[in-house]
Amino acid sequence: MTLTKKQTKQLRALANALKPLVYIGKNDITDALTKQADETLESHELVKFQIQDGSGYTAKEAAAELAEALGAEVVQTIGNRAVLYRRSKRDDVEHIQLVRE
Repeated sequence: MTLTKKQTKQLRALANALKPLVYIGKNDITDALTKQADETLESHELVKFQIQDGSGYTAKEAAAELAEALGAEVVQTIGNRAVLYRRSKRDDVEHIQLVRE
């Protein structure tokens, strides 16, 4: 699923108020981190990641690698933070209604 410009704009606005839920540290992207990110995306759909100083990744590199591993879309990367979106398959989650063009 590729996000349109309007959808990306909508998700960026929603992500503005979010606090980072997943931190990428000196161990970089491990299987445990990928599993945690997957579970977090499944329960929240829109997740902000923060890349710590000890990491060997930039925000864009980490976002691209995680998005590919998780089947998610990169919404934005600013500084040491990145935002990913993936629609949840769970029914008990309040789904984000994306705008249509």
